[in-house]
Amino acid sequence: MIKTVGVVSLSSGIIGEPFVRHELDVGVRRLESMGLTVKFLPHALKGLDYIKEHPEKRAEDLLEAFSDPQIDMILCAIGGDDTYRLLPYLFDHVELQSAVCEKVFLGFSDTTINHFMLHKVGLRTFYGQSFLADLCELGPDMPPYSRGYFEELIATGGIREIRPSDTWYEERKSFDPSQVGVPLTGHEDCGFVLLQGPPVFSGKILGGCIDSLHDFWDGERYADMPVLCQKYRLFPDGAEWRGRILLLESSEEKMPPAAYRRALEYLKKAGVFDAVSGVLIGKPMDRTYEREYWQLLREVIAKPDLPILCNINIGHAQPRCIMPFGVEAMVDAEKQTILFDS
Repeated sequence: MIKTVGVVSLSSGIIGEPFVRHELDVGVRRLESMGLTVKFLPHALKGLDYIKEHPEKRAEDLLEAFSDPQIDMILCAIGGDDTYRLLPYLFDHVELQSAVCEKVFLGFSDTTINHFMLHKVGLRTFYGQSFLADLCELGPDMPPYSRGYFEELIATGGIREIRPSDTWYEERKSFDPSQVGVPLTGHEDCGFVLLQGPPVFSGKILGGCIDSLHDFWDGERYADMPVLCQKYRLFPDGAEWRGRILLLESSEEKMPPAAYRRALEYLKKAGVFDAVSGVLIGKPMDRTYEREYWQLLREVIAKPDLPILCNINIGHAQPRCIMPFGVEAMVDAEKQTILFDS
């Protein structure tokens, strides 16, 4: 059972800014109401500019979170766009390999890159929720679907089964203090959608935000990101994807279809689609470009027998499940379940 949660800012430092203080207070109260002790790592609340300018301090916080015996769960504050800059401070002198131990690590979005770092050193992690996006949700409570998975994780240290939500929620347009207690706008959802291929497939899941995965190879956002990812061999080679399941979900930037195609082509060139046993696709925020993405998945992957299961409640669209990485999963589109080994 998890008792103490350590919050880290590995990408954006937004939780240290005064304008989100009301959100932070909601999140701390919510965690404490679940019986948890909340510990912010030393630099987590330093703010946007400090966190941006000091990737070495972000890395220090991650290493300290693993080293602190009181911390049971490492919870990422939020995503961002430059956590790749931690690479030299975690790998030049095997710092991460030396510090890592069996703890729950939870985050999504730009944290995709941290998941790949931890995968590289052999740690199983959890994808799908973060402190600011989920625990600090301004409504009367977290969406019941999201809360259920978080409570399962803190109670058991794992996730046993994922089923679809019967509701999806629109993106909140404002996060100012007037929104505290205002519920999200919900719509009926239709469950998992099998785009193509056999309905049952299995393997260990790995992946994350397609925007972040795109930047493994494309230097338009940060010219040095592909250089550093290649230097530290962060992206697994084609053979390492053999039999795995690829997870892809899209960010709040609502990637245009042309960029989505380019990201898929990068993954194809890397040999991923020739190796994996299936693909899971998260629900886009506000369902933006949903059908265009589905068509591109068929066109670019061009393997009609490869299972592609869409409309998973994972990633940037609310509500969010929590998906274990590095654990054997059995996907059954007909039964609408994803089951994980204990």
